[in-house]
Amino acid sequence: MKINNYYSPNFDKNKRSANSIKIIVIHYTGMQSERESLLRLSNQKSKVSSHYLINQSGKIYRMVPDNKIAWHAGKSCWGKHKNINKNSIGIELVNKGHQFGYTSFKKKQLLSLINICKKLIKKYKIKRKNIVGHSDVAPQRKIDPGEKFPWVKLAKKNIGIWHNQKINSLKRLRKIKIVNTMDKKKFVKNLKNIGYCFYPKNKMFFVKTLKAFQRHYRKGLINGVLDKECLVIAQNLQKTIKNS
Repeated sequence: MKINNYYSPNFDKNKRSANSIKIIVIHYTGMQSERESLLRLSNQKSKVSSHYLINQSGKIYRMVPDNKIAWHAGKSCWGKHKNINKNSIGIELVNKGHQFGYTSFKKKQLLSLINICKKLIKKYKIKRKNIVGHSDVAPQRKIDPGEKFPWVKLAKKNIGIWHNQKINSLKRLRKIKIVNTMDKKKFVKNLKNIGYCFYPKNKMFFVKTLKAFQRHYRKGLINGVLDKECLVIAQNLQKTIKNS
């Protein structure tokens, strides 16, 4: 696997230990072109970066060394980790995103992503549940890599987690809205065990976090409404984590 160096000055200068790297965060660039993305991620004034960028033909750029803290996640949370830049590897995928004409990710691009994720997982012993999207760790601000990202394809390669429920069976549960307080608490508990951070008293935070969950695991309907389908998926994912 060839990796091309494309230097970004946007990282913390102090080294971090390999043991501190616990999470891989997948982003899309959300810009008009590969060139624009590289320039922004390497512009000192932008104050943003990532460890890697993968273009649509599968070419991989290393922008920040793994042992440095890149500025990719911003205000974020996953499990016990807050502001997770210091605990994560950021991977950007060239894609125009929702603002400029969101498209499906390319086969060669995904193949390179799978290969580099496998390498990083092995090197840093990263748990499957800690392979996440930017929207998972920052649901109030971000929606990338978005509903077109094929999480199930990666999960089949042991990159990230997925449920084992049949889609047609799940769809029947969509119309059953959850109103029971105990079921809501059970859902929140399951999502916390997966890694999502919650502030239950903040209704908008709950809705946006639920949308992030849906965008990742139930992309057919992203409405911020808790229903039986979401509850069953969350319960199943919780079991998947215990058995992985």
